[in-house]
Amino acid sequence: MPTTRRQFLNFAGGMTVAGTIPIVTLRPIEATPAMLNAAIRNVVGEAQLRTGRIKLDIPPLVENGNTVPMTVSVASPMTADDHVKSIHVFNEKNPQPNIGNFYFSLFSGRAQVSTRIRLADTQKVVAIARLSDDTFWQVASEIVVTLAACTEELN
Repeated sequence: MPTTRRQFLNFAGGMTVAGTIPIVTLRPIEATPAMLNAAIRNVVGEAQLRTGRIKLDIPPLVENGNTVPMTVSVASPMTADDHVKSIHVFNEKNPQPNIGNFYFSLFSGRAQVSTRIRLADTQKVVAIARLSDDTFWQVASEIVVTLAACTEELN
């Protein structure tokens, strides 16, 4: 049976509408401490985390979580025997627990990263450095955020 013009237009219009419906994937609105620990273990494996040698310079109180200045530095001579391979920064409550990964070489000069991050709420920020001897050093700081960022509303 031949298709009428009206049937064809109804079918084409229905397909157009169906193509504009967004596909929604569900994910947690904020990370959890368990997600933070899993993200850290994904980077360090079973290695022991030590404290010291790494410094996290971030304000303890921020008015607006949309742009928080942060500097991470590691005390290292950056020689062939003693240099920083990478710095990893994590957070406790943003939608994704891994803020960033920064990689260095002997020719980097110094192991320091300065950037701005977004923080969804009052939370802990953790920075971890991997050195050339495959040791991991960490520092953590609790940040109080008065106006949250990274919030996602579902309507």
